[in-house]
Amino acid sequence: MMRTRPLKVALLGCGVVGSEVARIMTTHADDLTARIGAPVELAGVAVRRPSKVREGIDPALVTTDATALVKRGDIDVVVEVIGGIEPARTLITTAFEHGASVVSANKALLAQDGAALHAAAVEHGRDLYYEAAVAGAIPLIRPLRESLAGDKVNRVLGIVNGTTNFILDKMDSTGAGYQEALDEATALGYAEADPTADVEGFDAAAKAAILAGIAFHTRVRLDDVYREGMTEVTSADFASAKEMGCTIKLLAICERAADGGSVMARVHPAMIPLDHPLASVRGAYNAVFVEAEAAGQLMFYGPGAGGAPTASAVLGDLVAVCRNKLAGSTGPGDSAYTRLPVSPMGDVVTRYHISLDVADKPGVLAQVATVFAEHGVSIDTVRQSGKDGEASLVVVTHRAADAALTGTVDALRKLDTVRGVASIMRVEGE
Repeated sequence: MMRTRPLKVALLGCGVVGSEVARIMTTHADDLTARIGAPVELAGVAVRRPSKVREGIDPALVTTDATALVKRGDIDVVVEVIGGIEPARTLITTAFEHGASVVSANKALLAQDGAALHAAAVEHGRDLYYEAAVAGAIPLIRPLRESLAGDKVNRVLGIVNGTTNFILDKMDSTGAGYQEALDEATALGYAEADPTADVEGFDAAAKAAILAGIAFHTRVRLDDVYREGMTEVTSADFASAKEMGCTIKLLAICERAADGGSVMARVHPAMIPLDHPLASVRGAYNAVFVEAEAAGQLMFYGPGAGGAPTASAVLGDLVAVCRNKLAGSTGPGDSAYTRLPVSPMGDVVTRYHISLDVADKPGVLAQVATVFAEHGVSIDTVRQSGKDGEASLVVVTHRAADAALTGTVDALRKLDTVRGVASIMRVEGE
C-alpha cells in the first residue's frame, strides 16, 4: 500500500547541483513517489544568499539557518551539496542526531572524516549514502559496495576528474600547451577560476581515498594518498608518449600489494597504451577500470561532473535511503574489517619513462646505464638523439620500485654529462 504522508527532505546548498536536485524532485515527483512507495517533499532549502531568485523553489522554503533546518526533527533525509569540511561535517552529524539520514556529494569531507561520519550514522541508526561524491553520474560506489561485495577487488584504475582529462585530451589531440588547454577549459566552463584542486590532483586524491577504502574494506584517508599534479606535463611528453604508442592521463590508482598485506593509493600523470580502454576517454568524461578476482575486468564510463549528472547520482541515493526509511532499515554501511596498512609511494612498482638532457659525446650512454644497474633498475629501451654537443636520452625501464627509481634519478643528476632531467613519467595499464 502506498503511504500518503510524504517523506520530508532538507536540501543544504542550492548551487549548480542543488538546484538540479530540487528541479528533478519537482518535475519527477510522480515517478519518485511510485519508485519509493511514498511521496517526497522538499521541506527546506538552506542557502547563503536568500535574496537570489531560484526558479521553481518556493521562497518560503529558503533559509540561511541550516542548523535549525537539520534540527527540526520532522526531516527524514538531508541532502548535503554545500561541500567543504565545515559546516558540512557538523550539519551532517547534527542531522543524524535529530533523526535524519544523509545523502552527500562531499568528497573532501568523506575522504578526510569518512570513518567518523559512518560511526555517527551507525550510532543513530541512520544511512549515509554518497554515490555523487565520486565520478558524478557514473554508478560506482554502489557496485563496489554492494554488487562486488562477494568478490575480491585487486585494483581500481581511473580518470576521475573531468577538468584534467579535458586539458590532457586537448594537449594530445591538438598539440596545445598546458596553459593554452587550461585557458580553453576555463572558457568552456570545465575549469574553475582557480583550478588548483583539479590540476594539482587534490580532487582526484579525495576520490581515490574513498574508492580505495570501499574496494579494499580498509581505512584510507586523503593524507594516505600520494598526489602529483599535471601542471608540468608538456607537449614534448605527449610526443614521447606517441612514440611509445601511448597517451597521458591523470590517473587515480588504488591497488593491493602483490603479497596482499597492504594497499596503495596514488594520483599522478601516467602514460597508458593506446589500446587500453582508458586511453579513449575523451573530453571531460570520467572512466574507472576495476579488476576483481571473480568478475574480471569491469569498465564504468560517463559524465563525471555537472549539475544534472551529479544530481542524478544524488537522486538515486535519495530513492534508496527513502526506501530504507519506509522499511525501517538501513543500507550497507562502512566496511573496514581488513585493517590493511597503506604502503608509501616508495614501495610502488611500475615502469618509468625518463627523459634526460645529456652531453652528446661517447660514453654517456654507458655512464647512464651503469647508474641504473647500480640501483637495481632494469632498462627496457633507450633512445638517443642530438647534435651540436647536446643530446636527449630517453630511457624506458622494466618494472621497478619508486624508491629505487628516485635513487637512480638522484645519482643521474650528479653526473657531469647529464645536463638535466627533462621529465619522469610512470607507465601504467600494461
